[in-house]
Amino acid sequence: MKCPYCGHLDNKVIDSRLNKESTITRRRRSCLACNQRFTTYERLEVMMPVLVKKDGRREAWDRQKMVVGLEKACEKRPVSCDDIDAFVDEIEKKLQDLGSKEVSSEVIGEWVMEDLADLDEVAYVRFASVYRQFKDVSEFVDELKTLVDARDTKEA
Repeated sequence: MKCPYCGHLDNKVIDSRLNKESTITRRRRSCLACNQRFTTYERLEVMMPVLVKKDGRREAWDRQKMVVGLEKACEKRPVSCDDIDAFVDEIEKKLQDLGSKEVSSEVIGEWVMEDLADLDEVAYVRFASVYRQFKDVSEFVDELKTLVDARDTKEA
């Protein structure tokens, strides 16, 4: 692993820890040249299906793209980075469990819509407004009514 401070390639691992789900290994390292410490993360690389976009284009799965989209939806909301990472982990698990070489981006969008309201209702509305591409206020109001009805049903 190349030291981010001096570029030296020799370092030693001081500490290794797994996350709660045992899917990511965090390693604390020390450079043998400059003695600076830095952290690396290891994640198992699995073959993810190719996304088929609405216009027919095919695109490789990009975890970071989903994280950025969710961060925008959750901006200024009480949703932590860990919550977003866990949310994306669940989407990736669904993709892996699907066992398909290709999956429609619409399927993933619906998975996000199904689960995002439980994470944060405001984030759900923000995401829905972009994902559903509302053309007018009445479509937006209809989505809000659906959200309120679903919440009322859960509480009953």
